[in-house]
Amino acid sequence: MAVVQKAERVGSPRSRGGKPVGNITRGTTNPNRMRRLDRWLAGPQAWRLRAAVDPLVVDLGYGASPTTAVELFERLRAVRPDVRVCGIEIEPERVRTAKALERPGLSFHVGGFEVPVPGNPVLVRAFNVLRQYEEADVAGIWRLVQSRLAPGGLFIDGTCDEIGRRVTWVALDPERPLSLSFSVRFGSFELPSEVAERLPKALIHRNVPGEPIHAFLQAMDKAWLEAAPLASFGNRQRWTGMCRSLHDAGWPLQDGPARWRLGEVTVAWEAVAPH
Repeated sequence: MAVVQKAERVGSPRSRGGKPVGNITRGTTNPNRMRRLDRWLAGPQAWRLRAAVDPLVVDLGYGASPTTAVELFERLRAVRPDVRVCGIEIEPERVRTAKALERPGLSFHVGGFEVPVPGNPVLVRAFNVLRQYEEADVAGIWRLVQSRLAPGGLFIDGTCDEIGRRVTWVALDPERPLSLSFSVRFGSFELPSEVAERLPKALIHRNVPGEPIHAFLQAMDKAWLEAAPLASFGNRQRWTGMCRSLHDAGWPLQDGPARWRLGEVTVAWEAVAPH
């Protein structure tokens, strides 16, 4: 059984004497846990993979089971049949176990935030990984992974509950954070702000009055409650009404009704970035 390290400070991520950068996580995972993010990567972000010279994708910190890495591979093959997915784990035994599932286009490697694969990935997914680190470490980890991205590449730092009903993620290109996305299963919440417990590490401690993320979550709740009359047509219509209200109120949403109907909404990072 893998021993989970206490969340130690990352500090200077590059100065680890050649060792993988990061700490061993609990590794908890479940089939389909990442489906909401994968649907986004294979949907509005699919152009990045299609345009890539090298269709290299990294699942960073896939956990005790490689299931979600295999699912990512299978979902992205529908977008780009020659995609290569590399699962990276810092715990060698997890990689040894995953090796049995390797096939052309899918491989597993020991490593951490340094992303030890040849080439520059167009997509890097790190889900439920950064939660164990200090908030002060996040910016350095982001920069390290961003430095490994291909031009036009995307790094996803996300968090979700155990079975993927409440999901949030930050998307970053090689230069800066771009957006914050929420994706929820209808019926899994009473107020949208309940997803706050699954915010990425950069934001989870910022859900307090005076911070932009708190204002956005409060605006979501207000718009959700005001859209209650639409509930008779279903929660999908109510969520769409909430999103329309947010957009009309000036929140810089980066998506539209096609994504809203899925229980998803994406807002520009500058609207929710910590002060």
